[in-house]
Amino acid sequence: MSEIDDLLDPGVTNQANSNGGQDGKLPSANATLTLGIISIVGCFLYALPGLICGIIALVLHKKDREMYKSDPVRYEQSYKNAKAGYVCAIIGTSLSAAYILFLIFAFAFAFSVISTGMRI
Repeated sequence: MSEIDDLLDPGVTNQANSNGGQDGKLPSANATLTLGIISIVGCFLYALPGLICGIIALVLHKKDREMYKSDPVRYEQSYKNAKAGYVCAIIGTSLSAAYILFLIFAFAFAFSVISTGMRI
């Protein structure tokens, strides 16, 4: 009977919710996924937004991974989102870095052609 009273009493907090309202969700899992996806899209916008969002997502995933290792059963579902964001962040950061290197070499080549007066 006391379990029913506890469920009906709005002043009693739930055991699963007494951990600060996290309910078994990693605090930055959705942010990691969102920033990872944005890093892939942002790599085509002169690479800077993709690089910034990718690095932030990688840092957030590191914190989530440490929290997941403390209690893997509790955080299993939201860790999948964080891991997907991590993969997207690696792809977006890699593409952004490659695009930045391409731009540096393209500008260096164009500058060397212009400065030497060569014709293409």
